[in-house]
Amino acid sequence: MRERKRQQTRERLTRVAMALFLDRGFEATTLDDIAAAADISRRSFFHYFESKEDVVFAWHEETTAALIAAVAAQPAGESMLTAAENAISAMVRQIEPGEAIAIARLKRDNPALQARDQVKYEKLERALAEALSKRAGHKSERLQARLVAMIATGAMRIGGELWAAEGAREKPEALAKRIFAAIRAIPR
Repeated sequence: MRERKRQQTRERLTRVAMALFLDRGFEATTLDDIAAAADISRRSFFHYFESKEDVVFAWHEETTAALIAAVAAQPAGESMLTAAENAISAMVRQIEPGEAIAIARLKRDNPALQARDQVKYEKLERALAEALSKRAGHKSERLQARLVAMIATGAMRIGGELWAAEGAREKPEALAKRIFAAIRAIPR
């Protein structure tokens, strides 16, 4: 019960903070504003997040976990690239477009969040490489797993940028399929 209450408070903090960031802007929103809106103390905020930047990226932690679980769920006979593509497609089906585009705009407009976004992609790439390595089973395929993870992470990054720039008109899953088709179309 304690863990459930903690998770509910964390979710409330994230929701409240994101609403404030989108309404006032990231820089103009203070930790005190977030704590007050979430009806907790400033000190309690730090039991859940180390900084307001962490609030923005809490959403990404969940998507990384979903991606890794989706990779593990792919059929064993699939190539690493196909497994990554199918896992990404499964993950993006769970994305709420309005929330995702709002977060993309927030990151685009703030240099500190842009820098943090790069770190997020590096962590995602490492986690994806590890998940793909576990699927492969052979140590000799670790290099391939790392390369596929790098390609897939780059595809997600480019896809997210395209999706936001185009006003989120295309379904994320369709865009993921289009990007992986472009990867496969690269001349050998």
